[in-house]
Amino acid sequence: MKFRLVCVGRLSEDWLKQGVAEYLKRLQRHYTVEIVEMKEEQGQQKDVAGLLRREGARILERIPADALVIVLDERGKLLGSEELAARLEDEMLHGGRDWCLVIGGPYGLDSAVRQRADLLLSLSKMTLTHQMARLLLLEQIYRSGTIIRNEPYHNR
Repeated sequence: MKFRLVCVGRLSEDWLKQGVAEYLKRLQRHYTVEIVEMKEEQGQQKDVAGLLRREGARILERIPADALVIVLDERGKLLGSEELAARLEDEMLHGGRDWCLVIGGPYGLDSAVRQRADLLLSLSKMTLTHQMARLLLLEQIYRSGTIIRNEPYHNR
């Protein structure tokens, strides 16, 4: 199984880079993980819709046609760790599609990207930075794998 994370923006804080590197190392024992970083679209803040449209077009180009697409969105569905693990396990057993997970930039995502999603997922009702979302998402994917394999990480 392969995971592709399409992320707008680079990680700027060392502690985030270290956390992401740690979970990538853990994940890559069991899965193929690819992170595609895209530059944030530049332009006038008064033209956020235009920024999102241009960024969205570039995001859509990086989504494999046959992937299950999960888009992080504050209006998305809240899933518990065990629910996410169940979806991953079901896809591994029955669907076999790779997962493409999309994290937008500071202004969010264009509606075209949200429409492409098989699942709109929210990590929290609270607002998180897109950089923190990357770390939390990787941790939850790792946690899902440990739940599937009955490893003690999840403590249930």
